[in-house]
Amino acid sequence: MKLQQLRYIVEVVKHDLNVSLTAESLYTSQPGISKQIKLLEDELGVQIFARSGKHLTHLTPIGQDIVHIAQEILSKVSAIKVAAVEHTQPNQGVFNIATTYTQARYMLPLVIQHFMQQYPHISLQMEQGSSRQVVDDVVSGKVDFAIVSELPKVNDDFIVLPCYHWNYAIILPKNHPLATLPILTIADLAQHPLVSYDFSSDGSDLSKAFSRANYEPNIVFNISDADLIKTYVKLGIGVGILAKMAVDEEQEQDLLVFNAGHLFSYNTTYIVFRRTLFLRNYMYEFIYQFSSHLTKELIDKALACNSNAEIQAMFNGIKLPVR
Repeated sequence: MKLQQLRYIVEVVKHDLNVSLTAESLYTSQPGISKQIKLLEDELGVQIFARSGKHLTHLTPIGQDIVHIAQEILSKVSAIKVAAVEHTQPNQGVFNIATTYTQARYMLPLVIQHFMQQYPHISLQMEQGSSRQVVDDVVSGKVDFAIVSELPKVNDDFIVLPCYHWNYAIILPKNHPLATLPILTIADLAQHPLVSYDFSSDGSDLSKAFSRANYEPNIVFNISDADLIKTYVKLGIGVGILAKMAVDEEQEQDLLVFNAGHLFSYNTTYIVFRRTLFLRNYMYEFIYQFSSHLTKELIDKALACNSNAEIQAMFNGIKLPVR
């Protein structure tokens, strides 16, 4: 059994069982990959892939287990190389993160500024997307960390660290009919057009709140960009519902801001990364700068847990900051 063979079967799966595309991505030949896969299957005495003629059609049940183990082995090999680099070049390298717009715009700028001043030889690269998209970037190995505003479901191959809680805020022009009310309710909001994040999912916190109160929200715009929500509210398009962290009352003096913590449950921002990732010292430091309760000792304690359920139980006794 060779590492090259394990790499081939993992890459073939990544390319939807298309051996030609796999060969192109690895700068090798299609017959060469097919031969190595067959040699591995012969050595193991099992079929990893089911076939129709010369084409691979799907992973066999044992093939699924083998590919999963192969992915772990290749991750460990990568971790060995990174560990060596950490020893020879401790503060050099490429650090890839993916995050949502709100985190990138409002929570990360000062963290990144300080980090880059502290580690000038680290190339920090950042992708933006939805919470689901940035977690997929971690799953695919495209990035090291995902920083997510809402946590999609992940398995125990990944470490999930809670960073802080955050609430929603309601914004509206000062001349809006709701401006005179001391506190807003779901019934009040249901009477006006709304501009906010995606309400389309029945499982979203915003949809749940309206459903519990037996009201149907009148959504005129679904926008992921908090700055655009504020722009449309200022134009009188509707009442805005957005993350409280995205509103600076001193800078938005033409808007009224209502805390919506009594209407919508708080959310939690998380950092997600592969369990097999070798955390370099600058990665520990980045996490600490982003959320100061996440010390190296606490992170290592989380890494020693067998599941994310254990990690979350560990954090139940820790009071997270609210932003």
